[in-house]
Amino acid sequence: MEMTPPRHLAPRKRPLQARSAVTLDAIFEATIQVLLAEGVHRLTTTRVADRAGVSVGSMYQYFPHKQALLYGLNERYLDILADKVEKACREHHHTSTAEMVETLVTVYWQAKTERSDVTKVLYASAVELDNESLIASFVQRVDAATTAMLSTASDASYANLPLVNATLLSVIFGTVRSVFQRNLPLPLASEVRHQLLVMCLSYLEAVRLPDGPEQNTHSGINQVS
Repeated sequence: MEMTPPRHLAPRKRPLQARSAVTLDAIFEATIQVLLAEGVHRLTTTRVADRAGVSVGSMYQYFPHKQALLYGLNERYLDILADKVEKACREHHHTSTAEMVETLVTVYWQAKTERSDVTKVLYASAVELDNESLIASFVQRVDAATTAMLSTASDASYANLPLVNATLLSVIFGTVRSVFQRNLPLPLASEVRHQLLVMCLSYLEAVRLPDGPEQNTHSGINQVS
């Protein structure tokens, strides 16, 4: 089910034409630049409009205030991230557990690090938002994609796949966020990424059914082998 944003954070309109989409792209990129240069507390729609080269009136057509702008930026970022995870998962059905985990960690890690400065400011901006519905929508999409992928693993099955999947994603999401929040140097961050793979594979090996790939159970999360 698609989540809807709180009314006060919803954009005033959505782009329907290519020209409007270009304007929105410019607004989002300008928002990122202001966040990087000034920080979230000095972000204003006027500063963003000036940097994007659009009128304040045009800005207001989309985002009436700072919180709506930040919500829209985070929404776009999470949509792109969910798209990447879904695509990778679809392409790795019926492969081994190791391939699936390697793919999942790699896609998520690369998406977060390709513009690491942007990821940091987005994490910082999230504290300004009522973003429960936004996160719920993202998690729902990723949960569905990764559960569907793991259910086709060629070398493992699980008594409680929803619980296993939720645990796996919690480890991945939490570890990557910690790397950014602690501002770990690149060499150490790379080692953490390797250890993350070890943790995920060790966990999946520990909870897999002993008889190899059978029917994955999609029951509740109260039981796990």
